[in-house]
Amino acid sequence: MPKIDAFDGIKIHIYNGEHRPPHIHAVYNDYEILILIESAQIYAGAMPNKQLKKTFDWLTGNADYALEVFYELNPELK
Repeated sequence: MPKIDAFDGIKIHIYNGEHRPPHIHAVYNDYEILILIESAQIYAGAMPNKQLKKTFDWLTGNADYALEVFYELNPELK
């Protein structure tokens, strides 16, 4: 499971063999949330508000990088 970043106990993952729409997986303890990269909308899952805000802050500054990694790992979805 490719981890592309980690901060404050939150791990950001993007997997190969994924599906559309492009998204990240954010994991914090027993919580996991999927967030759409391009619209920053929650796709599935849940996370405590404090960690969710930090994840959205990360995505705001790293959306281009996340999208690049998503398509690098999943070129057939480009």
